[in-house]
Amino acid sequence: MSSTIQLLDKNIAKSVIDHGLSLGADFVELFIEKTQNQTIKILNSAVDDIGGGVDFGIGLRLVYGTKVLYGYTNNPSADELKKIATTLAVNDQQAAKNGPVNFINKPLSKVHKASLSLHSEHPLDAKIAWLMRLDQATRKVSEKIVQVVSSGMQKCQQVEIFNSEGLHIAEERNYIRLMGQAVAQDGSEQSSGYEAPGALRGWEYTEALNPTQLGEVIGRQAMTKLHADPCPAGRMPVIIDNAFGGVIFHEACGHLLETTSVAKKASVFHDKMDQMIANPCVSAVDDGTLDNEWGSISIDDEGMETQKTQLIKDGVLTSFMVDRIGSEKTGYARTGSGRRQSYRFAPASRMRNTFIEPGKNSLEEMIASVSKGIYCKKMGGGSVQPGTGEFNFNAQESYLIVDGKIERPLKSATLISTGPEVLKQISMVGNNFALAAGMCGSVSGAVPTTVGQPAIKVDDILVEGRQ
Repeated sequence: MSSTIQLLDKNIAKSVIDHGLSLGADFVELFIEKTQNQTIKILNSAVDDIGGGVDFGIGLRLVYGTKVLYGYTNNPSADELKKIATTLAVNDQQAAKNGPVNFINKPLSKVHKASLSLHSEHPLDAKIAWLMRLDQATRKVSEKIVQVVSSGMQKCQQVEIFNSEGLHIAEERNYIRLMGQAVAQDGSEQSSGYEAPGALRGWEYTEALNPTQLGEVIGRQAMTKLHADPCPAGRMPVIIDNAFGGVIFHEACGHLLETTSVAKKASVFHDKMDQMIANPCVSAVDDGTLDNEWGSISIDDEGMETQKTQLIKDGVLTSFMVDRIGSEKTGYARTGSGRRQSYRFAPASRMRNTFIEPGKNSLEEMIASVSKGIYCKKMGGGSVQPGTGEFNFNAQESYLIVDGKIERPLKSATLISTGPEVLKQISMVGNNFALAAGMCGSVSGAVPTTVGQPAIKVDDILVEGRQ
């Protein structure tokens, strides 16, 4: 444990957990969090907003069997925490099963370093200047770009965890995310471009990002779609490019592999372990260990060290993402996947860096294999039906493929299918692997997650368009 992270007196933690055990709980946990954040927003070449603050709180979890009781407070006193425990257990209190706890400090085996965290007091003017360069580069793409927003977010989250198994561990997580958005307009026609890279790092992350190049990408997206043709509709092959293209696997398949849904048999995959659920060319991973990636963690929010979890191997389902309660309910071993937005939420099984692994095909080979179809260069948002994985996703940037060649840009392309069906329809997996940052919402709040994949070819999928 980092000696600099001491958010709660150990004697208070011990007395509260001992009290929870005296109420007959099988497991007691304290999750202490202190989070500092800073946001900067540039709107139309001027500073629009600068904000920030500090939040502190403690989450208390009592577990009876597989029943979870949860409460939280901003008051770190032993009396307050014991009062919460007593209130939570009022209908479940039993004779004590376990004796007093003794903590063992557990050091982190992996640390994600940040040299310019919020603690470094990096000059605000330098951050504003970087965002202004992004704004200016985006505008230079075309005079038809009528609005530009650029913003930067930094967060330093310190967590400390004590539990009735004697665990005492802590971690500091430094996040940064940069966002640029452009709106292009020509008469009554409007279109937009958007990019939002992020990492588990400090402001030094911007040293690897060229704001001029990033602005050009954003502006080009907006202009490409401005006078694009309507997308044809019907069933056809679709190539989904790398990086944020992985959002479809994340939303339509990844959530179905979390024990949050598996334990309730609300996932179509709940009874498919060791069975073929995808084309043999598909292998997928949820890996929390990647250096400084947006979705990485050293420990999960239950204090377990993170790991690489092989979800699908050569088309076969090999693992779920498992938290403590999910393990109790399903019998599968924990995978370090217990995550939560903050101390206000009990943890649940969640994704970290989730992606389809690289294959052997080139993007050019995939495009050449399509007589008529769609190339989705950049995916956008969409909606998913929990349990079945039924989805519709919009393509932020897409193109028509005719006779193995990209012919022209399209607008309003929407992909409609289910996660299980798409997995079977993937026939080619590319070698241009890339990751992209995103936020994922579920029962334990919104957490930073990374999506990713190389380009993939889906042989048959329903495309909805305006044509």
